[in-house]
Amino acid sequence: MRIGVVTFPGSLDDVDARRAVSAAGAESVALWHADADLRGVDAVVLPGGFSYGDYLRCGAIARFAPVMTEVVDAADRGLPVLGICNGFQILCESGLLPGALIRNDHRTFICRDQRLRIESSHSPWTSGFDEEQEIVIPLKNGEGGYVADEATLDELEAEGRVVARYLDVNPNGSQRDIAGIRNERGNVVGLMPHPEHAIDDLCGPGTDGLGFFTSVLKELAAR
Repeated sequence: MRIGVVTFPGSLDDVDARRAVSAAGAESVALWHADADLRGVDAVVLPGGFSYGDYLRCGAIARFAPVMTEVVDAADRGLPVLGICNGFQILCESGLLPGALIRNDHRTFICRDQRLRIESSHSPWTSGFDEEQEIVIPLKNGEGGYVADEATLDELEAEGRVVARYLDVNPNGSQRDIAGIRNERGNVVGLMPHPEHAIDDLCGPGTDGLGFFTSVLKELAAR
């Protein structure tokens, strides 16, 4: 299986994401923001960082990158797409996911190992987890507060589209402690914490993050 990882100007975690893909057992494919071709990959990861310097607002410029035209079209056809941190912001700006990510309620950047609860295993990226399973993966953001109108939040809850929720503490003011969501079809997931930083015991708080990458490989293999 081949999983593409997009690099935007200002991406910081693209190399880590590619390492996670390889650790899961897939071939990592480097995609560039100016590409108009996804090179036949089976899934795409939009990594964390500060695409285009977060000018205007996080993800607002990246959503116009040529590669995102291809990502949006492929996602509409069912391609699994995972947006991590800045990638989550780009997915919301692109209209692939509802809502938005705004500045943390305490107005400071946060970096910590964060406990999460997996709320839904009905996506290619979370199918390997048990629902209500608790995991720990790093979180690092300055604009990670997930917001949406009440109708959208109620819809996400009713349809089981909240994939992960913060435990113990809400680190950024996200409404309803939401750490990650998926689209209606389930193939597109946005996650604010960083699973690519928790794939081995040497670097990071264990291996809980690896499950996001092995999950999508099992789903792809079963198709």
